[in-house]
Amino acid sequence: MKMANIEILIEKLNSGSIPVFSELYGDDAKVIKEQTERYINILNKFSSKYKGDDVEVFSSPGRTEVGGNHTDHQLGRVLAGAVNLDNIAVATKNNTNTIKITSEGYPEFEVDLNDLTIDESKFSTSTSLVKGIAFRLKELGYKIGGFDAVIEGRVPEGSGLSSSASFEVLIGAMFSHLFNDGKLDPVENAKIGQWAENNFFGKPCGLMDQTACSVGGFITIDFKDAENPIVKALDFDFAKTGYSLVITDTGGSHANLDSEYALLPGEMKAVAKELGEEVLRPLSLKKVVDNIPNIRKNVGDRAILRAIHFQVENSRVVDEVEALESNNFEKFLGLVIDSGNSSYMYNQNIYAQTQENFDSNMAEQGVALGLALSELVLKGSGAWRVHGGGFAGTIQAFVPNNKLEEYISTLENTFGEGNCHKLFIRSKGSIKVEI
Repeated sequence: MKMANIEILIEKLNSGSIPVFSELYGDDAKVIKEQTERYINILNKFSSKYKGDDVEVFSSPGRTEVGGNHTDHQLGRVLAGAVNLDNIAVATKNNTNTIKITSEGYPEFEVDLNDLTIDESKFSTSTSLVKGIAFRLKELGYKIGGFDAVIEGRVPEGSGLSSSASFEVLIGAMFSHLFNDGKLDPVENAKIGQWAENNFFGKPCGLMDQTACSVGGFITIDFKDAENPIVKALDFDFAKTGYSLVITDTGGSHANLDSEYALLPGEMKAVAKELGEEVLRPLSLKKVVDNIPNIRKNVGDRAILRAIHFQVENSRVVDEVEALESNNFEKFLGLVIDSGNSSYMYNQNIYAQTQENFDSNMAEQGVALGLALSELVLKGSGAWRVHGGGFAGTIQAFVPNNKLEEYISTLENTFGEGNCHKLFIRSKGSIKVEI
């Protein structure tokens, strides 16, 4: 596949007309100018770091969970979207069996494709992810080879926007276009990234994050068949709604929250076990409710409340998809609020509750405070909910553009300037950028 010369790409960028940028970053002239400078900067960095003059350019978005809070681990449904905060890369084949990657803010690292064995000492590193992706691609019959790459990331770590999944499918896109004529299907790319994270990175994870980053736009995933989840892209143009998606980092540490995150799916599974199943998906809400008197003494009331959340939330995703597909955005917003209320009241993942956390964190309820402020500003004209795992970290809001300034100033007055990220759902997933 023919690659483009760096000097020619910079000339095109300086000409100021890159049609794909509006799909990736919106129509704000200031944003487009900033992104143009960003791309020129990374091309120059590549030129100063590596020898190749002919390169390809890539972009991979972060993702946001929109519906289906804590449903995937019970083989439920989710609704997610790709966002305009992205990781970009410049890469070229180097005709060796070594991958060399420089990421801004991190030391350069190499992956020797002659040694694709699992190395537990390298778990939780970018090196292990790249090695795992290469291994899986080769195992599935795709071509692999050495390449040089410079990556610049704008998907904040710890933001709940899945920076690691974005990185994984970015690497997959590079292999696809550099060595396989772009033949790697987006869903297959996502599955390969997940496999690498599970087996070479040492972290169990579902498929939602990688799929949303790889496919782009709004997607819904049904995990009923864990080995073959059903992925559906939705035909909905978020840019035309007159709303912005705002993710706010409310602060709070995720340290010492492992027990909270483990208890939540554990309690759901405990309810399922009482009713003869491993997870909640095969059960109906009626089955759970009818058997409350028999199971509450063994699993406790909170576990039952969390099971009720799953059953209702899992069905709610279907309603959210239907609302978007019928272009009924007002109905969709109401369902988002319902989702947030269910997470608060039944799933109870808004602040820490285990004893070792509760005593020390009793006064720290940033997520709850962020949701309260969101309701004060947006009630009757927007939507708000916890984002991701919960207990600390981020919240999500759909904010009408005429209230955007008020909303951001209110939230940042409490949580600090720069902690609100104005986003939109972008239609493109992990792609080769045609400049």
